[in-house]
Amino acid sequence: MPHEAHAQGTGLEKLQRWMQEVVVHPGTVEEAIASPAAEREIPSNRLADVVLPSASLTSAERVGVYHGMYLMRMEEALATDYPVIHYLLGDDGFADLVREYVQPYPSRSYTLNRLGDSLPQFFAERSDWPQVGLLHDLARLELAMTEVFDEQETPILDGEELAAVPPEAWEQARLRPIAALRLLEFKHAVVPHLEAYHQDLPSPSPRRRATWVAVYRRDYSVLRLELKRAEYELLRALVDGVPLGDALGAAAAAQKSVRQQARVFRWFRTWVAEGLFAGIDIKDDGS
Repeated sequence: MPHEAHAQGTGLEKLQRWMQEVVVHPGTVEEAIASPAAEREIPSNRLADVVLPSASLTSAERVGVYHGMYLMRMEEALATDYPVIHYLLGDDGFADLVREYVQPYPSRSYTLNRLGDSLPQFFAERSDWPQVGLLHDLARLELAMTEVFDEQETPILDGEELAAVPPEAWEQARLRPIAALRLLEFKHAVVPHLEAYHQDLPSPSPRRRATWVAVYRRDYSVLRLELKRAEYELLRALVDGVPLGDALGAAAAAQKSVRQQARVFRWFRTWVAEGLFAGIDIKDDGS
């Protein structure tokens, strides 16, 4: 590949910067080589000085191999983290998305694990994209699933710890959520798109509907709980550290009947059983 760098007075760092600019450029390889950023490092009329032609490829075509591979690698990395969006857009649509996304949000690390972290922000900034509201919500959901999968392992609140809480301490007790938990509120129905992908069914039509989801990891599996608004608000309060008595009391008071109030405590027991909490903190009254 590149040669005679030192003989031509082109330092290694300059050559590396040039290669970086050319490889990540979103246009054709000819446009990449002639781009202002690349020209500042190595003028395009000196291309043959740093990249020899081969028996079958010109200097530009040889560089083009690396230029094309970069975008393909970006597509592979983003498709791994955003399979539902890939499924919804199709191969061509997803390729267009990647080309547009990596211009403002290129990889800044030796690893591509976090390449897609800014995709929700990309959609928030791009109102011109078709179905952008749905895509923004799907990107938030899939990013949360990736984060939960990579999150650190934390202990799970168990029955013994709960049984050890004195009755008089329950009202002011605060729950600590596990690290691998995300609570999300959406403007669109996102779960049907996730299910369509997993069942290999056609993606449903976009549907604007308030949706609440808890995403968490248990036993190395990423799981989700679809929530109603009241469930989400209670779980949000508990995750945010609202004292247990205040959170449960407010949720129960919002219900219309005693029977409905009983559901609040069933929700709480379900979340504990699902392992959403890592521990419980008891207020020390100094006595």
